[in-house]
Amino acid sequence: MQLRKYIISDCKQLAKIFYQTVHSINAKDYTKEQLDVWATGKVNLKEWNKSFLEHYTLVAIKNNEIVGFGDIDKTGYLDKLFVHKDYQREGIASAICNELEQSVLMI
Repeated sequence: MQLRKYIISDCKQLAKIFYQTVHSINAKDYTKEQLDVWATGKVNLKEWNKSFLEHYTLVAIKNNEIVGFGDIDKTGYLDKLFVHKDYQREGIASAICNELEQSVLMI
């Protein structure tokens, strides 16, 4: 797995991972109604892209596929951290989070 900085063309895939992750991984802890409110499937890609560009955003790649992402602002606020439903429990979230936290320490 490798981590790289976010690029604009990633946005649509990140929105898809967000929706799939929430509706599959989090389904054991929330009702369908709660999941539908949290992840409607109608992400405003312009707003997400703007947020990703304003924050330090990393994308995890494995086998040429985006398998996770996360972003953090300059104050250290971790905004998003999601891993593809098929790549859970592989240390991807930890790797993303560690790198994001290190980026804040460098500022």
